[in-house]
Amino acid sequence: MTTPSPDAPLVFPSVAFRPGLLLSICAALSAVAIAIATWSGNVLVGVFFGIGLLLGLVNALLVHRSVSSITADANPIKRKMALNSATRLLVITAIGLTIAFVFRPPGLGVVFGLAVFQIVLVLCTALPVWKKIRTGDPDGAPIDETGPSIPASLADEMLKD
Repeated sequence: MTTPSPDAPLVFPSVAFRPGLLLSICAALSAVAIAIATWSGNVLVGVFFGIGLLLGLVNALLVHRSVSSITADANPIKRKMALNSATRLLVITAIGLTIAFVFRPPGLGVVFGLAVFQIVLVLCTALPVWKKIRTGDPDGAPIDETGPSIPASLADEMLKD
């Protein structure tokens, strides 16, 4: 197996990215976390959990924006995307760990919020794609009003595995 060149063209599959849905899920999870934390006597853990979810959402929006701008180039380069991702992850991690350290122990809620957001993001993007593959919609049919489509030939290939 060979590793692709860092200067090779960058190709991203279509993904169902719905920031409005992510925002509403994050708001609901934050409200539940704050309610549970208040009930247990440590409201700051819930607040920091919500901040972690918000940091994750900001990261996802920045990823979407950067992928859109980099892939809009005539010849998108993987190195550009890798550098962008590394920088963004470094900044988000530094912010999260700084909050966790300065406001410890309740500040650790930020780290848990970031982790839970990643699970929510994967579910929100993978479930519509999985549903589309299972239903076997014809080529060109959208996932939903705002989402792109997956060709049926790709769905057939994925189902063979």
